[in-house]
Amino acid sequence: MNTAPSLSVVVCAYTLDRWEDLQAALTSVQSQRRPPDDVVLVVDHCPELQRLATRMLHGVRVLPNRHRKGLSGARNTGVEAAVGDVVAFLDDDATAHPSWAARLLADYRDPRVAGVGGLVVPWWETDRPVWFPPEFDWVVGCSYRGLPEEPAPIRNFIGANMSFRKEELRAAGGFRTDLGRVGTRPLGCEETELCLRIRSRRPDALLLYDPSAAVRHRVPAARATWSYFRSRCYAEGLSKALVARYSEGAAALSSERAYLTSTIPHAYGEALRRGRSAPAHTVLALTLGVGATAAGYAVGSVRARRTTSPAGTAPAQHTPARERPA
Repeated sequence: MNTAPSLSVVVCAYTLDRWEDLQAALTSVQSQRRPPDDVVLVVDHCPELQRLATRMLHGVRVLPNRHRKGLSGARNTGVEAAVGDVVAFLDDDATAHPSWAARLLADYRDPRVAGVGGLVVPWWETDRPVWFPPEFDWVVGCSYRGLPEEPAPIRNFIGANMSFRKEELRAAGGFRTDLGRVGTRPLGCEETELCLRIRSRRPDALLLYDPSAAVRHRVPAARATWSYFRSRCYAEGLSKALVARYSEGAAALSSERAYLTSTIPHAYGEALRRGRSAPAHTVLALTLGVGATAAGYAVGSVRARRTTSPAGTAPAQHTPARERPA
Protein backbone atom coordinates (compact mmCIF):
# COMPACT_ATOMS: atom_id res chain seq x y z
CA MET A 1 0.00 0.00 0.00
CA ASN A 2 1.39 3.41 -0.98
CA THR A 3 1.92 5.87 1.86
CA ALA A 4 1.17 9.58 1.63
CA PRO A 5 4.15 11.68 0.52
CA SER A 6 5.75 14.50 2.51
CA LEU A 7 4.37 18.01 2.03
CA SER A 8 5.77 21.52 1.67
CA VAL A 9 3.35 24.45 1.68
CA VAL A 10 4.39 27.62 -0.13
CA VAL A 11 2.71 30.97 0.53
CA CYS A 12 3.76 33.99 -1.55
CA ALA A 13 3.26 37.60 -0.41
CA TYR A 14 4.17 40.99 -1.81
CA THR A 15 2.72 43.69 0.45
CA LEU A 16 2.39 44.74 4.10
CA ASP A 17 -1.25 45.62 3.42
CA ARG A 18 -2.25 41.96 3.83
CA TRP A 19 -0.29 41.29 7.00
CA GLU A 20 -3.30 40.13 9.01
CA ASP A 21 -4.51 37.96 6.14
CA LEU A 22 -1.03 36.49 5.78
CA GLN A 23 -0.88 35.62 9.47
CA ALA A 24 -4.29 33.94 9.19
CA ALA A 25 -3.18 31.96 6.13
CA LEU A 26 -0.04 30.68 7.84
CA THR A 27 -1.91 29.87 11.06
CA SER A 28 -4.39 27.80 9.06
CA VAL A 29 -1.49 25.88 7.52
CA GLN A 30 0.28 25.27 10.82
CA SER A 31 -3.00 24.15 12.43
CA GLN A 32 -3.69 21.37 9.95
CA ARG A 33 -4.82 18.00 11.29
CA ARG A 34 -1.99 16.60 9.20
CA PRO A 35 0.68 19.30 9.63
CA PRO A 36 2.93 19.97 6.64
CA ASP A 37 6.57 18.93 6.82
CA ASP A 38 7.71 22.35 5.67
CA VAL A 39 6.18 25.85 5.44
CA VAL A 40 7.83 28.41 3.17
CA LEU A 41 6.87 32.08 2.88
CA VAL A 42 8.32 33.76 -0.22
CA VAL A 43 8.35 37.56 -0.11
CA ASP A 44 8.14 39.15 -3.56
CA HIS A 45 10.57 42.09 -3.54
CA CYS A 46 9.20 43.80 -0.42
CA PRO A 47 12.08 44.23 2.09
CA GLU A 48 9.82 45.69 4.79
CA LEU A 49 7.55 42.66 4.72
CA GLN A 50 10.52 40.30 4.70
CA ARG A 51 12.01 41.94 7.81
CA LEU A 52 8.68 41.88 9.65
CA ALA A 53 7.94 38.27 8.71
CA THR A 54 11.43 37.11 9.69
CA ARG A 55 11.05 38.77 13.09
CA MET A 56 7.44 37.85 13.85
CA LEU A 57 6.72 34.48 12.26
CA HIS A 58 7.80 31.21 13.86
CA GLY A 59 7.99 27.77 12.29
CA VAL A 60 8.09 29.35 8.82
CA ARG A 61 11.06 29.71 6.48
CA VAL A 62 11.00 33.27 5.10
CA LEU A 63 12.76 33.70 1.75
CA PRO A 64 13.06 36.51 -0.79
CA ASN A 65 11.89 35.95 -4.37
CA ARG A 66 15.12 35.09 -6.18
CA HIS A 67 13.62 35.57 -9.62
CA ARG A 68 11.78 38.12 -11.69
CA LYS A 69 9.26 40.17 -9.71
CA GLY A 70 5.83 38.60 -9.67
CA LEU A 71 3.87 35.63 -8.38
CA SER A 72 5.41 33.15 -10.82
CA GLY A 73 8.97 33.99 -9.79
CA ALA A 74 8.00 33.79 -6.12
CA ARG A 75 6.41 30.38 -6.63
CA ASN A 76 9.50 29.13 -8.44
CA THR A 77 11.60 30.27 -5.49
CA GLY A 78 9.34 28.26 -3.18
CA VAL A 79 9.61 25.16 -5.34
CA GLU A 80 13.40 25.37 -5.33
CA ALA A 81 13.44 25.61 -1.52
CA ALA A 82 10.75 23.01 -0.78
CA VAL A 83 11.81 19.79 0.96
CA GLY A 84 8.54 17.86 0.56
CA ASP A 85 7.62 15.38 -2.16
CA VAL A 86 4.52 17.48 -2.83
CA VAL A 87 4.44 21.27 -3.01
CA ALA A 88 1.11 22.95 -2.20
CA PHE A 89 0.37 26.61 -2.84
CA LEU A 90 -1.98 28.74 -0.75
CA ASP A 91 -2.69 32.41 -1.42
CA ASP A 92 -1.70 34.93 1.26
CA ASP A 93 -5.35 36.03 1.60
CA ALA A 94 -6.78 32.51 1.90
CA THR A 95 -7.25 30.17 4.86
CA ALA A 96 -7.22 26.39 4.60
CA HIS A 97 -9.81 24.06 6.12
CA PRO A 98 -8.23 21.95 8.91
CA SER A 99 -8.39 18.81 6.73
CA TRP A 100 -6.97 20.52 3.62
CA ALA A 101 -3.47 19.02 3.71
CA ALA A 102 -4.72 15.52 4.51
CA ARG A 103 -7.25 15.64 1.67
CA LEU A 104 -4.63 16.77 -0.83
CA LEU A 105 -2.11 14.13 0.20
CA ALA A 106 -4.62 11.28 0.19
CA ASP A 107 -5.06 11.68 -3.57
CA TYR A 108 -1.32 11.24 -4.18
CA ARG A 109 -1.49 7.60 -3.17
CA ASP A 110 -2.36 7.07 -6.84
CA PRO A 111 1.03 7.26 -8.63
CA ARG A 112 -0.64 8.59 -11.78
CA VAL A 113 -1.60 11.81 -9.97
CA ALA A 114 0.80 14.63 -10.81
CA GLY A 115 -1.20 17.38 -9.12
CA VAL A 116 -4.25 18.01 -6.94
CA GLY A 117 -6.29 21.18 -6.69
CA GLY A 118 -9.20 21.94 -4.43
CA LEU A 119 -12.26 24.06 -3.80
CA VAL A 120 -11.81 27.82 -3.33
CA VAL A 121 -14.79 29.37 -1.52
CA PRO A 122 -15.28 33.14 -1.77
CA TRP A 123 -15.25 35.04 1.51
CA TRP A 124 -16.84 38.35 0.59
CA GLU A 125 -15.67 41.30 2.65
CA THR A 126 -19.01 42.89 1.83
CA ASP A 127 -22.19 41.10 0.86
CA ARG A 128 -21.97 39.25 -2.44
CA PRO A 129 -23.23 41.60 -5.18
CA VAL A 130 -26.68 40.48 -6.35
CA TRP A 131 -25.58 40.81 -9.97
CA PHE A 132 -22.41 38.71 -9.66
CA PRO A 133 -22.96 35.33 -11.43
CA PRO A 134 -21.44 32.32 -9.66
CA GLU A 135 -20.29 31.14 -13.09
CA PHE A 136 -17.81 34.03 -12.94
CA ASP A 137 -16.39 33.44 -9.47
CA TRP A 138 -13.06 32.77 -11.23
CA VAL A 139 -12.92 36.57 -11.60
CA VAL A 140 -12.21 36.78 -7.86
CA GLY A 141 -9.91 33.73 -7.84
CA CYS A 142 -12.50 31.24 -6.60
CA SER A 143 -14.17 28.05 -7.76
CA TYR A 144 -17.06 28.74 -10.11
CA ARG A 145 -20.30 27.02 -11.03
CA GLY A 146 -19.50 24.48 -13.71
CA LEU A 147 -16.55 22.82 -11.98
CA PRO A 148 -16.97 19.18 -10.88
CA GLU A 149 -18.75 18.64 -7.58
CA GLU A 150 -16.93 15.34 -6.95
CA PRO A 151 -13.25 14.43 -7.42
CA ALA A 152 -12.47 14.39 -11.14
CA PRO A 153 -9.63 15.01 -13.60
CA ILE A 154 -9.38 18.63 -14.71
CA ARG A 155 -7.27 20.61 -17.13
CA ASN A 156 -5.90 23.16 -14.67
CA PHE A 157 -6.22 24.36 -11.10
CA ILE A 158 -7.11 27.64 -9.41
CA GLY A 159 -3.92 29.18 -8.07
CA ALA A 160 -5.20 29.89 -4.56
CA ASN A 161 -5.43 26.15 -3.83
CA MET A 162 -3.25 23.77 -5.82
CA SER A 163 -0.46 21.26 -5.36
CA PHE A 164 1.96 19.26 -7.50
CA ARG A 165 4.57 16.57 -7.11
CA LYS A 166 7.84 18.46 -6.77
CA GLU A 167 9.52 16.28 -9.37
CA GLU A 168 6.82 17.18 -11.90
CA LEU A 169 7.23 20.90 -11.23
CA ARG A 170 10.97 20.76 -11.65
CA ALA A 171 10.86 18.55 -14.73
CA ALA A 172 8.38 20.93 -16.38
CA GLY A 173 10.59 23.95 -15.63
CA GLY A 174 8.32 25.72 -13.15
CA PHE A 175 6.00 28.66 -13.76
CA ARG A 176 6.58 31.03 -16.67
CA THR A 177 7.54 34.43 -15.30
CA ASP A 178 6.15 36.26 -18.35
CA LEU A 179 2.67 35.12 -17.31
CA GLY A 180 0.78 35.82 -14.11
CA ARG A 181 0.20 38.49 -11.55
CA VAL A 182 2.75 41.16 -10.66
CA GLY A 183 1.51 43.18 -7.67
CA THR A 184 -2.09 44.20 -8.33
CA ARG A 185 -1.96 43.73 -12.13
CA PRO A 186 -4.93 41.39 -12.77
CA LEU A 187 -3.26 39.00 -15.22
CA GLY A 188 -3.01 35.28 -14.69
CA CYS A 189 -3.13 31.85 -16.36
CA GLU A 190 0.39 30.83 -15.37
CA GLU A 191 -1.22 27.86 -13.59
CA THR A 192 -3.08 26.89 -16.76
CA GLU A 193 0.05 27.03 -18.88
CA LEU A 194 2.03 24.98 -16.36
CA CYS A 195 -0.68 22.30 -16.15
CA LEU A 196 -0.76 22.07 -19.96
CA ARG A 197 3.01 21.70 -20.03
CA ILE A 198 2.94 18.93 -17.42
CA ARG A 199 0.34 17.02 -19.43
CA SER A 200 2.21 17.62 -22.67
CA ARG A 201 5.36 16.18 -21.14
CA ARG A 202 3.53 13.22 -19.55
CA PRO A 203 0.15 12.59 -21.23
CA ASP A 204 -0.80 9.86 -18.73
CA ALA A 205 -0.50 12.24 -15.77
CA LEU A 206 -3.66 12.99 -13.80
CA LEU A 207 -4.45 16.49 -12.57
CA LEU A 208 -7.19 15.90 -10.03
CA TYR A 209 -9.73 18.42 -8.73
CA ASP A 210 -10.91 17.38 -5.27
CA PRO A 211 -13.48 19.78 -3.76
CA SER A 212 -13.08 18.16 -0.33
CA ALA A 213 -9.70 19.94 -0.08
CA ALA A 214 -11.14 23.37 0.59
CA VAL A 215 -9.87 26.86 1.33
CA ARG A 216 -11.63 30.16 1.95
CA HIS A 217 -10.42 33.11 -0.15
CA ARG A 218 -11.01 36.71 0.91
CA VAL A 219 -12.70 38.92 -1.70
CA PRO A 220 -12.11 42.59 -0.83
CA ALA A 221 -14.72 45.24 -1.55
CA ALA A 222 -12.62 46.60 -4.43
CA ARG A 223 -13.17 43.34 -6.33
CA ALA A 224 -16.93 43.43 -5.94
CA THR A 225 -17.35 46.23 -8.48
CA TRP A 226 -18.37 46.41 -12.12
CA SER A 227 -15.05 48.01 -13.06
CA TYR A 228 -12.97 45.22 -11.51
CA PHE A 229 -15.23 42.57 -13.05
CA ARG A 230 -14.77 44.07 -16.52
CA SER A 231 -11.01 44.61 -16.21
CA ARG A 232 -10.40 41.13 -14.78
CA CYS A 233 -12.38 39.48 -17.59
CA TYR A 234 -10.45 41.49 -20.18
CA ALA A 235 -7.14 40.54 -18.53
CA GLU A 236 -8.17 36.89 -18.54
CA GLY A 237 -8.69 37.10 -22.28
CA LEU A 238 -5.25 38.63 -22.73
CA SER A 239 -3.70 35.86 -20.64
CA LYS A 240 -5.58 33.07 -22.40
CA ALA A 241 -4.27 34.33 -25.74
CA LEU A 242 -0.72 33.89 -24.48
CA VAL A 243 -1.51 30.42 -23.15
CA ALA A 244 -2.93 29.42 -26.53
CA ARG A 245 0.17 30.80 -28.23
CA TYR A 246 2.58 28.95 -25.92
CA SER A 247 0.70 25.64 -25.95
CA GLU A 248 0.00 23.13 -28.68
CA GLY A 249 -3.13 21.17 -29.46
CA ALA A 250 -6.83 21.40 -28.68
CA ALA A 251 -6.27 21.16 -24.90
CA ALA A 252 -5.08 24.77 -24.74
CA LEU A 253 -8.66 26.09 -24.86
CA SER A 254 -10.66 22.92 -24.13
CA SER A 255 -12.06 24.16 -20.82
CA GLU A 256 -13.02 27.51 -22.35
CA ARG A 257 -14.96 25.80 -25.13
CA ALA A 258 -16.88 23.68 -22.62
CA TYR A 259 -17.50 26.75 -20.48
CA LEU A 260 -18.89 28.77 -23.39
CA THR A 261 -20.98 25.95 -24.86
CA SER A 262 -22.37 24.53 -21.61
CA THR A 263 -21.86 26.58 -18.44
CA ILE A 264 -22.74 30.01 -19.86
CA PRO A 265 -25.83 28.89 -21.84
CA HIS A 266 -27.06 27.10 -18.71
CA ALA A 267 -26.61 30.32 -16.73
CA TYR A 268 -28.62 32.29 -19.27
CA GLY A 269 -31.30 29.62 -19.29
CA GLU A 270 -31.59 29.66 -15.51
CA ALA A 271 -31.93 33.45 -15.53
CA LEU A 272 -34.70 33.26 -18.14
CA ARG A 273 -36.55 30.56 -16.21
CA ARG A 274 -36.53 32.77 -13.12
CA GLY A 275 -38.26 35.49 -15.11
CA ARG A 276 -38.83 38.70 -13.22
CA SER A 277 -37.22 37.33 -10.08
CA ALA A 278 -33.85 37.23 -11.88
CA PRO A 279 -31.99 40.56 -11.58
CA ALA A 280 -31.45 42.08 -15.01
CA HIS A 281 -27.97 42.96 -13.79
CA THR A 282 -27.06 39.25 -13.71
CA VAL A 283 -27.85 38.85 -17.40
CA LEU A 284 -25.87 42.02 -18.09
CA ALA A 285 -22.93 40.66 -16.08
CA LEU A 286 -22.95 37.40 -18.05
CA THR A 287 -22.92 39.33 -21.31
CA LEU A 288 -20.28 41.78 -20.16
CA GLY A 289 -18.07 39.00 -18.82
CA VAL A 290 -18.13 36.99 -22.02
CA GLY A 291 -17.70 40.08 -24.18
CA ALA A 292 -14.80 41.55 -22.19
CA THR A 293 -12.99 38.21 -22.10
CA ALA A 294 -13.45 37.75 -25.85
CA ALA A 295 -12.17 41.27 -26.51
CA GLY A 296 -9.11 40.62 -24.36
CA TYR A 297 -8.46 37.37 -26.19
CA ALA A 298 -8.69 39.09 -29.58
CA VAL A 299 -6.27 41.84 -28.57
CA GLY A 300 -3.97 39.38 -26.84
CA SER A 301 -3.86 37.11 -29.88
CA VAL A 302 -2.59 39.97 -32.03
CA ARG A 303 0.03 40.91 -29.45
CA ALA A 304 1.09 37.29 -28.93
CA ARG A 305 1.77 36.74 -32.61
CA ARG A 306 4.11 39.72 -32.55
CA THR A 307 6.01 39.12 -29.35
CA THR A 308 6.09 35.50 -28.13
CA SER A 309 8.39 32.60 -28.77
CA PRO A 310 7.17 29.60 -30.83
CA ALA A 311 4.27 27.61 -29.41
CA GLY A 312 5.09 24.94 -26.88
CA THR A 313 8.45 26.34 -25.77
CA ALA A 314 9.27 27.61 -22.30
CA PRO A 315 12.15 30.09 -22.59
CA ALA A 316 15.22 29.09 -20.62
CA GLN A 317 15.15 32.26 -18.52
CA HIS A 318 11.88 31.07 -16.96
CA THR A 319 13.34 27.79 -15.71
CA PRO A 320 14.08 27.64 -11.96
CA ALA A 321 17.71 28.47 -11.28
CA ARG A 322 18.88 25.09 -10.07
CA GLU A 323 17.39 23.45 -13.17
CA ARG A 324 19.21 25.72 -15.64
CA PRO A 325 22.12 24.29 -17.59
CA ALA A 326 25.53 25.51 -16.45
